[in-house]
Amino acid sequence: MESTGKAAVAEFVATFALIFIGAGAVIAQVSLGLDLTGVALAHGLVLAIMVSITAHISGGLVNPAVTIGLWVAAKIPSRRALILIGAQVLGAAAAALLLKYLVPTAWFDAGSGGTPALAQDIAAGKGIVIEATTTFFLVFAVFGTAVDPRGPWSKTAGLTIGLVIAFDIMAFGPYTGAAMNPARWFGPALASGDWANWYVWIIGPVAGGIIAAVLYATVFLKDQEPATP
Repeated sequence: MESTGKAAVAEFVATFALIFIGAGAVIAQVSLGLDLTGVALAHGLVLAIMVSITAHISGGLVNPAVTIGLWVAAKIPSRRALILIGAQVLGAAAAALLLKYLVPTAWFDAGSGGTPALAQDIAAGKGIVIEATTTFFLVFAVFGTAVDPRGPWSKTAGLTIGLVIAFDIMAFGPYTGAAMNPARWFGPALASGDWANWYVWIIGPVAGGIIAAVLYATVFLKDQEPATP
């Protein structure tokens, strides 16, 4: 595993790519007619590729909720976790601001810069549960493929994790945006100034990530040698 500094650069780049492509796809959905499947595939494919590229450098976390889950399960040191979260947030902000510069203002504003939003009939409480549940699946997949020493890390982890993102968005993107990632919300929110229901995309993903991490570590990793990202 590379130094924390190199890992932070990898996380910045990977998270930048996720937000640039993911939020860009949402803007295209609103303004250019891209369908939900296209949005889901854009997120899933970019994450699969970025995880595969950065796995040997930083663990390919690309998400503060994943990082916090690993930290709670004692799979990553506190200092490294904090630095990587900072890199993820900065990468998200930089990507969203670049999108704001590149995309026509009317399109960017129409899609709130790709910021996740609650559907009209979805209350914030339900939104939190949706984000927690979808993030649970994501972090459970991370532990099963990348953390568990028995998992197929070198072969399928990036694809598996990317596909979880894709199916979560296909099912629940219309409800909450299915961000599953505080950084995926924060970057576009910062660039667009849309902070509505901000806590949904912090509490939900972090809670879901912690539950998945504790469950997997307690039930399935109790007698296994740890594989620290």
